[in-house]
Amino acid sequence: MIVALALGLALLIQAFLIKPYQIPSGSMEPTLDIGQRVLVNRFIFHFTDPKAGDVVVFHPPAGVESGGAECGAPQVAGKPCATATPGEASDTFIKRIVAGPGDTLSVKGGLPVVNGVVQQPDGYEIRPCGAAGQGCNLPKEITIPEGHYFMMGDNRGQSDDSRFWGPLPEEQLIGKAFGTYWPPNRIGGL
Repeated sequence: MIVALALGLALLIQAFLIKPYQIPSGSMEPTLDIGQRVLVNRFIFHFTDPKAGDVVVFHPPAGVESGGAECGAPQVAGKPCATATPGEASDTFIKRIVAGPGDTLSVKGGLPVVNGVVQQPDGYEIRPCGAAGQGCNLPKEITIPEGHYFMMGDNRGQSDDSRFWGPLPEEQLIGKAFGTYWPPNRIGGL
């Protein structure tokens, strides 16, 4: 009886409160390494809005599974994808929010330019991409639609993110990553 109760409680906590995730790719290096494990707060966005700088787990738009980038509208040269495909993939991604609803965004040297201001990392490190890298320089602005967020991996040259598949609808957010628990030498907060 006690084992069943403990198992039931653990499943409820994972389903509604806090869920562990394993990092599947190098798109968030050096912040998060492949295989590292994070804890994700699944209920926080019921009480507060997501904001730039948050590291979040989400379902990407349909058509983005397994690294295939698909923009929901014809992509204009020099411009980030402005529209995601409808629906959501079953995969889960982890990225950093760099812009929110109503913000204008372009990309210069792998750094987001939000509302005309280049956003430098604040309290975290990124791996910039070279000037010739795909998605590193997208000087034509888009406006992030209401209820959407623009995601980028911290490893800018190796991240399949909103630059290629568009702003993410808020309802596809699973939660905010708040800490790492594996491997032991990387235990800490985000």
